[in-house]
Formats: sequence, C-alpha cells, structure tokens
Amino acid sequence: MSRSVKLRPWQKRAIEAFLASEHPDFLAVATPGAGKTTFALTAMRLEQARSGWRRLLVVVPTQHLKVQWANAAARFDLHLEPEWAAAQGMLPGDVDGVALTYQQVAANPAALVELARDALVIFDELHHAADERAWGDGVRAAFEGAYRRLALSGTPFRSDTSAIPFVRYRLEEAEADFEYGYADALTDRRVVRPVYFPRVGGHMEWSAPDGTLYEATFEDPLTRALANQRLRTALSLEGEWLPAVLTQANRELMNLRAKAQPDAGGLVISMDVDHARGIAALLRDRLGAQAVVATSDDPDASDRIARFAAATTPWIVAVRMVSEGVDIPRLRVGVFATNTTTELFFRQAVGRLVRWQPIAGAGRQKAFLFIPDDVRLRSYAHQLADQRRHSLRRRGEDVDAPFDGPPDPTALDTFGEAEQLSLFAALSATPLEVEEASVFDDHADPDPDDGDERDGTTEDDAALELTLAPVHRPAGAGAAGHHGSGPDPATGLTGELAGLDPRRARSRLRDLNAAVVAQLALVSGQTHAQVNAELNRRVGIRKVTEATLVQLQKRVAVGRSWLDQARRGTVRR
Repeated sequence: MSRSVKLRPWQKRAIEAFLASEHPDFLAVATPGAGKTTFALTAMRLEQARSGWRRLLVVVPTQHLKVQWANAAARFDLHLEPEWAAAQGMLPGDVDGVALTYQQVAANPAALVELARDALVIFDELHHAADERAWGDGVRAAFEGAYRRLALSGTPFRSDTSAIPFVRYRLEEAEADFEYGYADALTDRRVVRPVYFPRVGGHMEWSAPDGTLYEATFEDPLTRALANQRLRTALSLEGEWLPAVLTQANRELMNLRAKAQPDAGGLVISMDVDHARGIAALLRDRLGAQAVVATSDDPDASDRIARFAAATTPWIVAVRMVSEGVDIPRLRVGVFATNTTTELFFRQAVGRLVRWQPIAGAGRQKAFLFIPDDVRLRSYAHQLADQRRHSLRRRGEDVDAPFDGPPDPTALDTFGEAEQLSLFAALSATPLEVEEASVFDDHADPDPDDGDERDGTTEDDAALELTLAPVHRPAGAGAAGHHGSGPDPATGLTGELAGLDPRRARSRLRDLNAAVVAQLALVSGQTHAQVNAELNRRVGIRKVTEATLVQLQKRVAVGRSWLDQARRGTVRR
C-alpha cells in the first residue's frame, strides 16, 4: 500500500540533492534532532522507486540503534531484520534488508559482500568507522560493491586518526554533500529546541599520581594533564560538587515537569559503569528522584532505554549508550558528568536534548545542559549558544554575547590514557556559583515569538507531504540465490499474526516454531535436530532462519498437524 510522509523543508532539499547526485556516495550532515532517519528512509524509498527494488542495509554504532532503525523502517513499509547474523545464512525472501553495527561489519566483512552487492546502504554516524582501523577497513571491504551509499552524521568530522571510507575530504575535514546546522534548525522553528548551558564552577583538591597535592578552581590555567585531573576530581562521587549540580539540575527538571511538560526527562552522562550507578544512588538517596541506569555491560540496556523513552520516570543515567542516536524526545535537562571532553562527544550529548515535540503551549521548549565550567566545555557551549542567540534574536537587533576566550591549548583532550589512575586521588570538590544564571530567565534571549508558537502544521509544511508508492518486491528478493517466495506479509498472514508488523510477526512465529519442535521431540522421541530437519523438508526450506513469514506460518501448521498425529498414535498404543 502507499505510504504518506511529511517532510520538513530541509529534508525535501536534501532528498532532491541526493536524487540529483550521480555519485554513488552522499554525505548528509544534519544537526541531531532534525530528522535524519526520516530523510534517509524517504530517500532510499524514492531510489527504489527509480532504480528498482534493491536490498537495504543500515549500519549503526550500537545494538539499540539496530532495533530503533528497524522500527522506523517499518513505518515506511520496509522490513529490516536487526537480529540477522552471517551464520544464519541467506535472508528470507520477504525481508528488505538488515540492520548491522560497525563492530559486526568489522568482525566478518566478507560475509556481507554478496549481501551488499548492488544494494542501498545507510551509514548512521559514519565517523564511527574510524573508531578503530579495522572498522574502517571492514566497511570498505563489505560495501565496495553497493549501488548507493548514504552517510549520515550529526556533526562535521575530521580525519585526525584515519580517513573514513566513501567520504571526500577537504583540508582534513569531511566534505558534506548537504549540510543543515543547528542554527538553521532553530531558525526554521519546530525542528530543534534551544539549549542553554548553566556552567558550575568549583574548587578542587587532589593528589596527582606522583603524590603532589594540588588545588585549583576552573578559572586557574593548568596543563592538559592537570586540567583532566581537576575535572575528574569535580566529578568524583565523594565530593560535594556533583551532588550540588545534580540538585540544581533536578530542581530545573521538576520545574519543567510542573509547569510545562509532565513527562519531561533528565539525562546524566557519566564516566563509567560504577560512576553511573553511584550517580543513580545519589539521585535516589539525596533527592528522592527515581533513575534508570543504562550501561553497555547490561544485556537489557536497550530495553531499559526503550521503556524509559515511553515512560515518565524522571532520570536516566548512562555512560555512552544514550550519547548518540538514541531517540528520547522527552529529555529536557542534562548533566555532563563525564571526563570525555572532545567536541564531537559534547555535541552528541547536546543532541540528546534538542529534539522538538509537538506539545500544546510549550513554546520553544528550552532545554538545559549543566556542565562543569571547564575551559574546553565552556568553549564548545559558547559556540552553540552563539548560534542560539543569533537564531532567536529580534529582527534588526544585535545581541551582545560575552565570550569567555579561546580554549586553553594545553587542555585539548580527554583524561590522559597514560595516567596512573590507581595513584590518582580526588580529595575534595566544592561547588561555586552557577554561571549564566540568567538562562533560567525567560528573557535571557530575545525571543518575540516564544508565547505565540503554534502547534500542528503550517501551509508550507502541508505542501511538503509526499506519497510513497508501494514497495514492489520480486519473488525471493531478500537474498541472492534464494528461491522461496510467498505472499506479501501484509496480506499473507492470518489469525493473531495479521495485525503484527513483519518483524514482530517473525519473532512470534519463530517462538511458535520452537515450541512445537520441543513438543514433537518429547512425543516422538526424536532429537530437536531431527524434528527441525523433517519440518524444513516438509515446508521446502533449508533453514528456519531463511524462511519467509508465510513459510514460518506453514511450518507451525505442519508441526501441529504432525504433533496431533503423533499424540493419537501414542494413545492408540
């Protein structure tokens, strides 16, 4: 069936540029929260309509994002399988493609070469391909034969480590084919939120790895190593700086929940797993605030994030899992409590707070990111705040924006890898005043339309509604060499499965197949392997992982029929 999608003006311009480009590679840099996923999936649907059905592969940084992309693709009538692995064999004939992680690609790029041949590929946050050299090499090896490759990023990136495959560079910075920045999105309205950066100073005391005692505020010039130690001291669970900042952030969140958005959420980005759990304990014990912890060592982390996104719990604490790509629009307050100080990571953290929501009477939906008053973070925040001020100023008026000076050239990196952490000791961290306290004043920025914001669509928005033609899949199109075919899953399933989207229907059918196999093995005396082999033979498939939805449903029916016969035979005996 046809699908209708409503595009923002920038998405329409970007799609036009993508379709007009004759180059197989296209890099779109768009600010977090602007709608890169909708742009990418619409562009690929239109490319399929123009060039014919092609398999779609999406490569993402994390496991959680595989599911998020699969859910988004389902709204475009595209069935992506986020659980596929090379060991499972060919894709089922009714699956449009797969969602993979960069790590998964690097582990076995050869297994993807045939799958990616003449396919359409989306690289979500492509700069992750340079996280490790093997990742970039794997991406190039796996996707060299793709028909088109669409790379997405939330911020321009450099080739400071190793150049990323399929990207053009100019003066070591990636050259985008289309760019839509934070200032552009603020000007367009109803795309992103303006973010404000309360900066919290402090007086810290610590013992360096060599035993030397130091004390300094964030205003004191230090070498890079000492600046990193000072920041780590401020973020210590044993000091008073972090609890004080959490208290201020929680107060702001509660104010938003009381006056503007009852389900508004807060995010704390922590240093490591132990730090995350300690912060959650501080929120609970000192402030009585409930917090969800999502860390990469937890196999249920993706489910925790999804449940938090749909719930009203006030806080989520994470290390890196929520720093990029994860869509939780209700986040309005953040605390930057990590010692990772690169500009890319900072912008990714800001990106978790900027997604605008259609909330009646919420106006511009200001968001707040509480940060240590470290000179590096101060500089990054100033750049974004300057864009915010100029985007929100009254026409014809100039805004005087105080500048705190350039970052200290000796303090440009994260906590030094060579630090002997076992010898480092934070002694005390005392919070000082909150800088930019005026950000809590509604008049901090000239914003004449703040109380006149309209929800819903404008005439310009309505004009950008696009109808996508139905997906026309050839029989067995899900994988090269696959000979199975069946009805479209939207019309081929019956009973309780008819109302499920293809991915959930597949999961349910695999569970049903596993259950009937277990019962058959018990009744017949055969092994699970023997039962599976016989069911596959009767249905005409090689592996259950290669079966279409219709074949899976048929396999359940065949298994139940066999089970009935076996039980009747047992009774007769």
